[in-house]
Amino acid sequence: MSLTADLGPQSRSRALEAMGSEELDVLVVGGGITGVGTALDSVSRGLSTGLIEQRDWASGTSSRSSKLVHGGLRYLEMFDFALVKEALEERGLLLTRLAPHLVRPVPFLYPLHHTWERPYVGAGLVLYDGMAMAGKYEMGVPKHKHLFRKQIERMAPDLRTQDLKGAIRYYDCQVDDARLTMTIARTAASYGAHVASRTKVTGFLREGDAVVGVTARDLENDVDLEIRAKVVINGAGVWSDEIQEMVGGRGQLKVEASKGVHIVVPRDRIRSSAGFITKTEKSVLFVIPWGRHWIIGTTDTPWKHDLAHPAASRADIDYVLGHVNTLLKEPLDHEDVEGVYAGLRPLAKGESEPTSKISREHTVVAPVPGLVMIAGGKLTTYRVMAKDAVDVAAETLAQRGASVRDSITDRVPLIGASGFELRTAQRVSLARSSGLSVSRIDHLLGRYGGLVDEVLSIVADDPSLGEPLAGNDDYLAAEVVYAVTHEGARHLDDVLTRRTRLSIETFDRGTGAARAAAALMAGVLGWDEARVEEEVDHYLRRVEAERQSQEMMTDSEADEARVSAPEGSWAV
Repeated sequence: MSLTADLGPQSRSRALEAMGSEELDVLVVGGGITGVGTALDSVSRGLSTGLIEQRDWASGTSSRSSKLVHGGLRYLEMFDFALVKEALEERGLLLTRLAPHLVRPVPFLYPLHHTWERPYVGAGLVLYDGMAMAGKYEMGVPKHKHLFRKQIERMAPDLRTQDLKGAIRYYDCQVDDARLTMTIARTAASYGAHVASRTKVTGFLREGDAVVGVTARDLENDVDLEIRAKVVINGAGVWSDEIQEMVGGRGQLKVEASKGVHIVVPRDRIRSSAGFITKTEKSVLFVIPWGRHWIIGTTDTPWKHDLAHPAASRADIDYVLGHVNTLLKEPLDHEDVEGVYAGLRPLAKGESEPTSKISREHTVVAPVPGLVMIAGGKLTTYRVMAKDAVDVAAETLAQRGASVRDSITDRVPLIGASGFELRTAQRVSLARSSGLSVSRIDHLLGRYGGLVDEVLSIVADDPSLGEPLAGNDDYLAAEVVYAVTHEGARHLDDVLTRRTRLSIETFDRGTGAARAAAALMAGVLGWDEARVEEEVDHYLRRVEAERQSQEMMTDSEADEARVSAPEGSWAV
């Protein structure tokens, strides 16, 4: 079996055909981090598995996080020790075994404003590092270190130090969340899972009280189908309540949507070799190194509007700017912001608790026979969430005489992990043989790992694709083609927002590269000029609607501005 399975158009068609013609053991609904992780856990136990997503992989919460793989330092203060320990173990596992090509360490400074904070925060970080070292897997990052003002000034010249008593440097990890999600989906497919995006659940198949599958619609081709499965696992995140309504509202899972807003600014706006973390009155604020940029966030507020398109308001951006500016010598303003994104956290609802106080620990329930639902959790602990969901599904399968193995995903590296270390050692020879620069090879290795040869073969077949994408120098034209042929991109928005991150990494939000990217996609997907124009027009209108929403002061005004952009004919 090939471990370089693609998510291209033909693979999607075959997956839909297979799902419509055989009863599966498990069907997973939802293509975010929880859903794809569940599909991988299921198929790696030997279960016949399907996975469907109504939009693109990671199109919701899983492309709009802080992009951190971390233990959650602030949860220590909430005495959520079990969550922190679990997350630190998963951090080490992802960094050292499962996804070393995608996950990398990142240093943070925790500024100390009062003398008493050094022993207090220091004790917390001793516990944080201690939990990581005592876990089941390698720690993978350096231990924390106490710093004094002179050291801080050398490391972070733009940090306001006159009022500081020092800082503590510690390490967590980061990942491109959308790329991680898509890679897990590909890994599941490589082990035999049938996976298809742009496929929306329209109802449940029932035999008495039991759920025995779903009715679904292939949104790309406007075709309805039935998918039968012994167990359906819903990992639809903030849409969980909507899914429960399809079974007559019979659910035990209530999900609260909490909005988190991040801004992106160029790296040269803040001179520092490390990120920052600081407490706010509601949560914490991260300033995170992200290539040639900084990601700054986040907010944590309830969201009661459109779930598909959460909108950042000017008040959200002002909040983030106001808090980060308390740390900086030279304040940032709106002119420095090159990107903004808003995501919704699916939190298991508490009793009248503000969303920043609700635990990120996940919840798994089985409201009716044949249906399992999961919500809550963190990006970092997706694998544990998936294991727990399939464990519950296994109980139903056992009642039907099936014997289900225990989870093995802690020993299943994601595609691209194999060969990453070897190809990294050969980076200079790869550059020489491909005609690309060493820095460009490093960029590709950090996105594709051991699959870098698949991208380089596209360049070898058409050397023009080894040139930067027109309108942007950060990505090669070949990466757009590969996004379609191997990574399941079906629309321009998929490429500019999730396969690349041009929508948040450039001041023009990717509009300068839109036409060139659409033309490259057209060659693979068979689009005519009218379709290219439709895709580009839809993307430009989306960007303009987002810009308008970010000028509005309230959530309701921002939502109204964002949803004003007309959807493409293919959109959910």
